[in-house]
Amino acid sequence: MRSTSRKNYSTSKSQEEGSLKENEFINPLPRAVLRKNTPILLDGEWWFSLDPENIGLTENWYLGHKYENKADWPGSIEHHIAKLKGIKEETTWEGKVVAWYERNFPMPGLVNDDAPSMLQLTFGACGYETRVWLNGILLKTIEGEAVHLGEYTSFSYELKQETLQADNRLTVRIEDSMDADIPRGKQQSSVYKRGGIWYQTYSGAVRSIWLEEVERNRLRSRVGVVSVIEDNLVRFNLTTRIHDAGSYTIRLEIFNRKQDDEKPLAASEFRLLLEAEQKQQRLVIEVPDAKLWSPENPHLYRLVAKLIDANGYAAEIETFFGLRKIEARGRYVYLNNEILYLDGILYQPATYSYNEIKQHMLAMKELGCNLVRIHIAGVDPRVYNLADKLGLLLWVEVPSPHHSSLISRENHRAELLRMLDLIGTHPSVVIWSLYNEDWGAQDIATNIETREYITAMYHYMMIAQPQFLVVDNDGWQHISYLGRLKSDLLTVHIYTPEIAKWKETLDKLIGGELIGVAAYPLVVGDPFFYRKQAPLVVSEWGGFGFVNYGGPEKETERIELIKQYKRELKNRPIAGDVYTQATNVEDEKKRLAGCSNRKIICAGRLIKKY
Repeated sequence: MRSTSRKNYSTSKSQEEGSLKENEFINPLPRAVLRKNTPILLDGEWWFSLDPENIGLTENWYLGHKYENKADWPGSIEHHIAKLKGIKEETTWEGKVVAWYERNFPMPGLVNDDAPSMLQLTFGACGYETRVWLNGILLKTIEGEAVHLGEYTSFSYELKQETLQADNRLTVRIEDSMDADIPRGKQQSSVYKRGGIWYQTYSGAVRSIWLEEVERNRLRSRVGVVSVIEDNLVRFNLTTRIHDAGSYTIRLEIFNRKQDDEKPLAASEFRLLLEAEQKQQRLVIEVPDAKLWSPENPHLYRLVAKLIDANGYAAEIETFFGLRKIEARGRYVYLNNEILYLDGILYQPATYSYNEIKQHMLAMKELGCNLVRIHIAGVDPRVYNLADKLGLLLWVEVPSPHHSSLISRENHRAELLRMLDLIGTHPSVVIWSLYNEDWGAQDIATNIETREYITAMYHYMMIAQPQFLVVDNDGWQHISYLGRLKSDLLTVHIYTPEIAKWKETLDKLIGGELIGVAAYPLVVGDPFFYRKQAPLVVSEWGGFGFVNYGGPEKETERIELIKQYKRELKNRPIAGDVYTQATNVEDEKKRLAGCSNRKIICAGRLIKKY
């Protein structure tokens, strides 16, 4: 039952900013924060069994079960089902799916003799519902969850010494469903069936799993960064994990990402009295003569943060960050107080592997895009690290539920907060969408509770996450309250294959018309008068090649048409645009030429063929 695919990896330092050499982005763990340890990847071959009758819990499979199949971790349940059926194409399931995974691992030796330490088990992403047992004992996450909810972000367990043995059995139960109230993005659900723009489900053990030694009292792998560039200040939001209450010191040291000497550019210490459990703490430090992060010069700094106990032992984490400021002011978007036109492209990660996404990101950067809109999906956090280094601005979105209800809004909020915990480090992430085209908020025009929830989350982001621009409901039906837009950008999705209609719609937009320019009215709630006081962004356009959509069939003709569309955008007071899209995904073929063919369209021109 023991896997033979068990390897040790060390995280490696990054290289010089702006380089496109692929081997500079090797990092085995899907997270932004590094620790001084050697994690043990538990990826590889696991025992696997589907539980179609959902009897595993009743029959106590976690105490012992005869598994007849094997499956690779990471790997989707859909892939495992297809393999069991002997077919190549990943296959879906109906209603609900339950799968069990199991493997053994030997007890790793603890090597930290300087301070009390423990083993931590981390899932890069798994779910939607995940239960974990160690030697038949149900584990709880650090947050105290017996059942972890969510499938896009990491979660961890501290392994108690008394539950560990010389040889350990790890059992994982994963459950997913077509429930339209849970965050799904563009995966099919009970509301939207697969086909057209709705995609294959992607469930289960979707990212790496690893063991590592951590201190009992430490900083967690969550670092939020807010820059005050006018004063060369950086505010770090850190999370402490404390088992032994007492007096501690947090020491911050700032280095250039690549510097020869070990003398920090800036350092500061903060004394704290910390209770047991965990606590968030904001700390501020000045970076003298700070260099700002931008697409043209993605300058990164290295933060070394140490939690020092009363005996002088320092538990250390390390991450990279950049100083930058994004702002919506009048009809323009400003980056570092300079006007920035958002030259964007829509990207759907679908079921691509990290290496495939890396190739696409490298291509989009080299082709001239300064913004990539990652469309309502969670991605491997290494993608954000890559964008930080390349200087690619990212627009990220909460994977949407497909039904509007109190439960769906609670699930949406939980997903947003989980994502923020792990993405707040990255200077590349500049825009967040709460919803897209009313998915999960279909009653936004008629239900005041829906609008109040979205408004509350927008206000929360303004206060707690001021380093981002926030879009309430991308594409149309933005919220106005007392005549104030509850979105930093006024975004619109326009799809037409006719250049005359394109020009007419753009002119209506800049003239302040809010009805008849998109599929639904552009603003709902109280009356809103545009008057150019918000940046106008055409956040989806193009779509040439989609079934029954229209437009030229020949590639050369499409290239010319895209150039014409782009010229019309640039000739008007518009703050940015997002061409749709970079790649084909299942039935949704909306590209002129896509990354998967080693070609891509960006900014209305065919730039590069690999």
